[in-house]
Amino acid sequence: MIEQQSPPAAAPRKRPTNAEEFRALSAERSPFVVPPFQPRPTDILIATFPKCGTTWTQQIVHGLRTRGSMDFEEISFVIPFIEVSPLLGMDLEAPQPAEPRAYKTHLPWTQVPKGGRYIYVMRDPADTLVSFYHFMSGMLFEPGTVDIETFSAEAFFKDAPFGGYWEHLRSWWEQRRRDDVLFLCFEDMKRDHAAAVRRIAAFMGVSDEQAIAVATRQSTFEFMRAHESQFDDHPTTAAISRVMGMPPARTTKVRAGRVGDGAGLPASVRAALDDAWKRCLEAPLGVRSYEELRARLASEA
Repeated sequence: MIEQQSPPAAAPRKRPTNAEEFRALSAERSPFVVPPFQPRPTDILIATFPKCGTTWTQQIVHGLRTRGSMDFEEISFVIPFIEVSPLLGMDLEAPQPAEPRAYKTHLPWTQVPKGGRYIYVMRDPADTLVSFYHFMSGMLFEPGTVDIETFSAEAFFKDAPFGGYWEHLRSWWEQRRRDDVLFLCFEDMKRDHAAAVRRIAAFMGVSDEQAIAVATRQSTFEFMRAHESQFDDHPTTAAISRVMGMPPARTTKVRAGRVGDGAGLPASVRAALDDAWKRCLEAPLGVRSYEELRARLASEA
């Protein structure tokens, strides 16, 4: 009798190593889905476009609600990522380490589950693009094989799984005066970190000075870099790699944390960013640049 054997496992799909392969990958359907979820009125949803301070804000929120507990493998296990929770088999209604419950989402206002409280952080589009590119390097393409011009054209300037940057920002900008929305600016958070933590604390109803002090200390770039493995998003990247049939990726969410990295972008990309701003934000909002938008936000505070 011949013993039957299982067929060998398929070899992992390799990551793109050129523009053509990356273009084909970018055209595939996104693995992200929005599960049925009804937030409680006390829930905090950290809602940002990717690479606009999401992980940083998660750490602030978690520190404020726990007095600085670092008892987690990775931040997304204690502040779940709504759109990735089905891939990880996570129950969004499962108990969390402390109240209020908190969640991460990259959804625009038009798609985000309604009923909770929302913290939105905006960031300069050029810096967002640079950070996004470096995060995806090694995950969606082999490092050094896809230049930032190609990445911009095939990913950033097209509708991402969460919509385009400009439409995303506009959808949340129009909600900035709502009582259940705290609208922040990444650059101003960098400029006065302690004040940003206090604004988030006030929004959450946290007045405990010890919690505020420890959350401030533990959300510095230096602290988070020293605990990088707790902020590298490996649950998400592993799930995405598995669904896409690629080998596990090594990424980091605490790369530089700087303001102004976008100044070194190629002229063609800068021109495309300016054109997108004029079409998607200047025309409907009458705001000519990101700096003008930032100044308007500051004047309303």
